[in-house]
Amino acid sequence: MYPSGVQTRGKDVLRWTIERTRRRLPRPPAQPIRGVAPDLAFLHGNRTQPAYTWIGHSSALLQMGGANLLLDPVFSRTASPFRYLGPRRHQPPGLMPEQLPHVDAVLLTHNHYDHLDRPSVRAVARQPGGAPRFYVPRGTETWFARNLPRVRGAVPYIEALDWDADTTLDAGQGRIALHFLPVQHWSNRTGFDRNASLWGSWALVHERFRFWYSGDLGYSHEPRRIGARFGAFDAAAIAIGAYEPRWFMRSQHVNPDEAVQVMLDVGAKLAIGVHWGTFSLTDEPLDQPPRDLERALDARGIERERFVVLKHGETMRFPAGDNRTHP
Repeated sequence: MYPSGVQTRGKDVLRWTIERTRRRLPRPPAQPIRGVAPDLAFLHGNRTQPAYTWIGHSSALLQMGGANLLLDPVFSRTASPFRYLGPRRHQPPGLMPEQLPHVDAVLLTHNHYDHLDRPSVRAVARQPGGAPRFYVPRGTETWFARNLPRVRGAVPYIEALDWDADTTLDAGQGRIALHFLPVQHWSNRTGFDRNASLWGSWALVHERFRFWYSGDLGYSHEPRRIGARFGAFDAAAIAIGAYEPRWFMRSQHVNPDEAVQVMLDVGAKLAIGVHWGTFSLTDEPLDQPPRDLERALDARGIERERFVVLKHGETMRFPAGDNRTHP
């Protein structure tokens, strides 16, 4: 496990800052990054087909088992505690909170500002028809209890999970098992709470569809362990961006070649690349990860259709598999 998480030294942060300033990094995208209009009629009417809609960065709407699951929702203009300071959004969200179908559950991987955003969480909690359930890593439940608005006089349902813990969500087509699993990363919200809360990935298992969401991760043995435990996933969302310079980012973010290995390790039939194209966090241009991903797939002789990237607002629909018994 990772009892203390990834550690970075102050002198390494200073070295990185000096290098990227001297080299004027990151450079702008070589090509425009354009989104598409979301298929709202499908998203609001869908009750049966597994589907994944990319909102941007790591935020997505996952529809499976008749439920609407929102992953790491961030709709704000900055990935920062400040409205006008910090990494600014390059692309508008592919879906705005008011465009979402009724969200049944919000799943959080960790508390970094590009994954946990107070205005976004509050907007979703205020959705018509009642707040969703919030499933969060152990240690972040107090933040949610403090920051969620009361709905009908009560704080929305919050469930905190430890690594390798699981719970269930009753969906329209049976139950979805939610497994919170460790990966190599770290957490912090302020300068005084480093690794005080957990971080991880989610395995979401329904009798007709299995999905894995990597969250942020450096390469380690954990994806192999997850693959051995669950056997195979119909699809996975795997981070592919924020990986340069490697000497600094290797322990905390996979690059596209490592992301392909993660796909193989967990046994995903198909993968969607996330954590790119939205917030400029590291040294590579925002549009570099998809190009590096194609090169990594070609080098391994893997069809490009097996690991894809979406446009902001785009939906990928999946066929529901045969009935299976989940662990």
